[in-house]
Amino acid sequence: MRLLLISFGVLAVTTAALPADFPPLDKLPASADMPSPVVMLDGTKVTTKADWEAKRRPQLKELFQHYMYGKYPAKPEKVTGKVLFEDAKAFGGKGTLREVEITFGPPEWPKIYLLIATPNGKTPAACFVGPNFQGNHCLVADERVRITPEWCYPNTPGVKANKASAEGRGKVLDVWPFEQALDKGYAVATFYSGDIQPDRPNVIEGMRKALGFTEGKNNPDDTATVMSWAWGVHRAVDYLVTDPSVDPKRIAVVGHSRLGKTALLAGAFDDRIALVIPHQSGCGGAGPSRLKTDKAESVARITKAFPHWFCGNFTAFGPDTSKLPFDQNDLVAICAPRPVLMTNAEEDLWANPSGQFEVLKAAAPAYELYELAKPVVADKMPESGKLASERLGYFIRAGKHSMTPDDWKVYMEFADKWLK
Repeated sequence: MRLLLISFGVLAVTTAALPADFPPLDKLPASADMPSPVVMLDGTKVTTKADWEAKRRPQLKELFQHYMYGKYPAKPEKVTGKVLFEDAKAFGGKGTLREVEITFGPPEWPKIYLLIATPNGKTPAACFVGPNFQGNHCLVADERVRITPEWCYPNTPGVKANKASAEGRGKVLDVWPFEQALDKGYAVATFYSGDIQPDRPNVIEGMRKALGFTEGKNNPDDTATVMSWAWGVHRAVDYLVTDPSVDPKRIAVVGHSRLGKTALLAGAFDDRIALVIPHQSGCGGAGPSRLKTDKAESVARITKAFPHWFCGNFTAFGPDTSKLPFDQNDLVAICAPRPVLMTNAEEDLWANPSGQFEVLKAAAPAYELYELAKPVVADKMPESGKLASERLGYFIRAGKHSMTPDDWKVYMEFADKWLK
C-alpha cells in the first residue's frame, strides 16, 4: 500500500470571500429571461475579462451557493491517498488498475474510494473523472475492488435492502467503459457517489454528519447533496493532480443525470478541471430553471421529489422561477473559458434537450470576454447524431436517458479536440 500526503499550497481557489447579503425571494426583481452572466446583481454591465474574474464570477458563485446548492464546504488541510491494490497488467495488459482510499478531515469524515484505470505506455494521460451510481465493484469484475457498505440504489445489480453484495461484481461494464477509454489513450477515475453522501434525505450521514447537521435545525443555505458530491469530485482531483500517470492539465469531469448536475457544478467551482461534460443533467444541471416547455422537469417538481439535492432556499423559487437572480447559463459561464459539452437523448424530454442548447447560447457572453476563436457556440442546435464541437459544445442522439459506450465515443471525440 502506498500513502500519499497532498499539500494544498497550490490548490485553486474555488470561491471568493464576498459578503453574501442577498435579498429574500420577495425582494428580488422578476425576469422572464435567463439573467445575463455579464450583468452584475445591481445592473452594472461587465465588459472586461478582468472585471468578470474579479467581480461577476465570484458573485455568481456566491449566488449559486446561497440560493441553490448550499455552501461550499471548507477545503481540508490535507488529503491522504492510500493505494489499496494495483494491477499493472489489467485489461489484457492495456492499462493499470488501482483503487485508492482518499482520506480528508477528521477520522469520522467519509472517505472516497477512487477506482483509476490508466493506459500503459501513454502517460501522463488525460483523465475523465466523476462519481458513479452503482459502486466501483459493479464496474469491473476484479474481486479486489471494494464493495461499498453504504446505502445503495435498489435497482443496482446485487443490491438487497439497499446494501451491495458480491453478486453485483462486474455487472455494469458499459456505463464507465474503462477499456474503451484506454484504447483511446485516456485514463478514467470514478468513485461511488454514496461514499461522500448517500442519496437519501433526512438521514444524518456522510457529509451531513461531517458538517454537523441536526435534524430539523438546519439553515436554508446549508450544503446540499449535489454540492457535497461536487466537493467530493474535487477531493478526487486533489489526488489525481499528484498522480504521475495523469496529466494535471487535462482532467475532464463527467456525470450522468443527477451526477451530471454534479459534474457541471464541480467544473464551475474548480479551475483545475479543464473540460466539463454534464450528460443528460436536466433541471438543476444544464437545463434552464425558466422553462418554455411543459415536457421538462420543473424546479417545483424536482425540489418536491428530491429536496435534499438543493438547499432550502431553492425550493422557494418553485412557484416563480422568474425571481431567480441567475439561471443555469450563469453556472456554465463560470466555467469560462474552459470547454463544456452538453449531451442528450431525443426521448429524454424530461432533461429538456432544447433548453440546454439555449443555456449554452446564453452563457456565451462570458466566453466572449476572452480572446477565443469564434464562434464559441453553434448558431443552431445540431441534428441528431452530429457533434457540434465548438467550445460550448452540444450533442443529441436517438434513445433514452442513459450513459452508454456510444456517449463515451462523443466525450472522447470532444476531448480529442480540446484536451490535446
